[in-house]
Amino acid sequence: MLLNISSPPISHRNPHFLSPLNHLPPRSKTHLSKSHLYSAFPNQTLKNRASFGFKTPPHGDRLRLRPKALPGIDLGSFESVLEATAVLTAIIVVHESGHFLAATLQGIHVSKFAIGFGPILAKFDFKNVEYSLRAFPLGGFVGFPDNDPDSEIATDDENLLKNRPVLDRSIVVSAGIIANVIFAYVIIFVQVLSVGLPVQEAFPGVLVPEVKTFSAASRDGLLSGDVILSVDGAEFSKTGPDAVSKVVDIVKRSPESDVLFRIERGNQDLVVRVRPDKNFDGTGKIGVQLSPNVRITKVRPRNVPEAFRFAGKEFMGLSSNVLDGLKQTFFNFSQTASKVAGPVAIIAVGAEVARSNTDGLYQFAALLNINLAVINLLPLPALDGGTLALILLEAVRGGRKLPVEVEQGIMSSGIMLVIFLGLFLIVKDTLSLDFIQEML
Repeated sequence: MLLNISSPPISHRNPHFLSPLNHLPPRSKTHLSKSHLYSAFPNQTLKNRASFGFKTPPHGDRLRLRPKALPGIDLGSFESVLEATAVLTAIIVVHESGHFLAATLQGIHVSKFAIGFGPILAKFDFKNVEYSLRAFPLGGFVGFPDNDPDSEIATDDENLLKNRPVLDRSIVVSAGIIANVIFAYVIIFVQVLSVGLPVQEAFPGVLVPEVKTFSAASRDGLLSGDVILSVDGAEFSKTGPDAVSKVVDIVKRSPESDVLFRIERGNQDLVVRVRPDKNFDGTGKIGVQLSPNVRITKVRPRNVPEAFRFAGKEFMGLSSNVLDGLKQTFFNFSQTASKVAGPVAIIAVGAEVARSNTDGLYQFAALLNINLAVINLLPLPALDGGTLALILLEAVRGGRKLPVEVEQGIMSSGIMLVIFLGLFLIVKDTLSLDFIQEML
C-alpha cells in the first residue's frame, strides 16, 4: 500500500495500494493481488514526511488536527499500532472480497483467497477454495486456477476467468475498487451517525500537545499545552499546517543552535530558548508533537436525510483531496516523490491518529479506502487499472488478446517495480521511526 502523505491532515483526509508486492504468482497462476504498500495522507500526518498533496475543502481543515512530531515517525503505544494495523487489514479484506464476490457470484472459478503475503500462518479449504492468513498483513490476493498446471479444471472451461467475456472480467477486476469506494462512504456515514463530523475554530499559533521526556524541548522548558506564537521572530498569526511546517523547518535548520520560542502558557506570555539536538541526518530535532491551534466541536445530523447529505459532502471532500494530491504528485514529482510512504509509515500515521483522537480513525480508514481505489484505477502494470487497460485493449482489438508473453512481460515488470519501491519505502520509513533515530 503506497501512502502519499502530502495533503490535509488525517482528521479529515488521508493511503492507496499497489499490486502484487510480496506475492509472485506461483506456477503462472492468475492472481488479483494487492500489495497495499502505499497510501496517501496529509502532510501534517507523518511528521512532515509528505503525501499526495491534497486540497483542503472548506470542511477539511479538521484533518489537520493530528499532532505532528519533530521530525521522525513515532509508532507510539502497542495498542495504537494494533488499531492502525486492524484498520489497514480490514481495508485489504474489503478490497479482496470485492474481487472474490464478483467472481463467485458470476460462477467464475476461484482457487485462493489470502490476506497477507509470505508464509501461511493458518488456512482451511472450503468449496475448492483455499482461504489463508499469511505472515505479513500488508496486502492480499485472490487466486484463479486459469493457468495452474495442477488444476483439474479443463483449460477451455467457460468458467475460467480468462475464458469469460470482456465485461465479466472487467467486473471482477474493478470490484475491489468499487468495494473500497462503498466501504469509504459507509465509514463516513457511520461516523456521522455515531460521533458526528468535527468542525474547528482556529486560533493563532501552533499547539504543543506532547513533549517527549529527556528531549531538547523538555530539557529547555517547553511544556505540553504550550502555544507557540513565534519562532526566532517569525509570527504565527494564523494556525494551520503551514504554521506547523514553518516551526518544523526552523528547528530542522538549527541543530545545536539556540532557537527562541515565544509561547503562551495559560495567561502568561513567555520566551523560551531551546537548543535542538542534532539528528542522525544532520537536521535539528526538539522532541515535540505539533498541531494547529484549533478548538473542535461535533456536528450531528438532525435526521437521516441530513446524515446522508453530511456523509456525501464529506466523501466528496475527501475524494477531492485524494485526486488533487495525485495530480500534484504527477505534475510536481520532483518535490513530492520523497513524500510517498510505505506500510510502516501508514501504520505509524494510523497509530498517531489513534493516540491523539480515536474519532480520527474513521477518516483515516475512509481516506485509505479512497486512496486505494484511486491508485488502483491508474493504468499501470500490477494495478487493477493496468489489468483493465489490457482488457480494454483486447476489446478495441476485436477480442484479440495480446500474446501471453507480452502480457506476462508487462505485468512482471510492474511487479518488480513495486517490489523494489516497496522495499525501499519500508527501509526509508523504518529509519525514520523515532526509536531508530535515537539509536543512530
